[in-house]
Amino acid sequence: MNILKSLISELSLAATMLLAFAGVLLVILIISFRSRAVVFCQYLQTMTGIKLKPYEVARVFRQRGKDGVREFFLDLIIKEDLKQGPLAIPPDK
Repeated sequence: MNILKSLISELSLAATMLLAFAGVLLVILIISFRSRAVVFCQYLQTMTGIKLKPYEVARVFRQRGKDGVREFFLDLIIKEDLKQGPLAIPPDK
């Protein structure tokens, strides 16, 4: 009888540890999904000089989906290139 009680307490301890581990993984997953827009905006600013807010990307994604974000990104790239003026093309030798 004592062996059975100790076995049940060991199982409940193991189950509690597994549940706590699953909770930690869930928190990490939620944080990583929430930070995607922030990371995208930081990457965009570093690579192109275009500064965006994460809520702008989220709004476009909500309205137009993944393709809409891609179009939004391309429009911003084109506008940034137009600000810099035409490219100087060296003559052929």
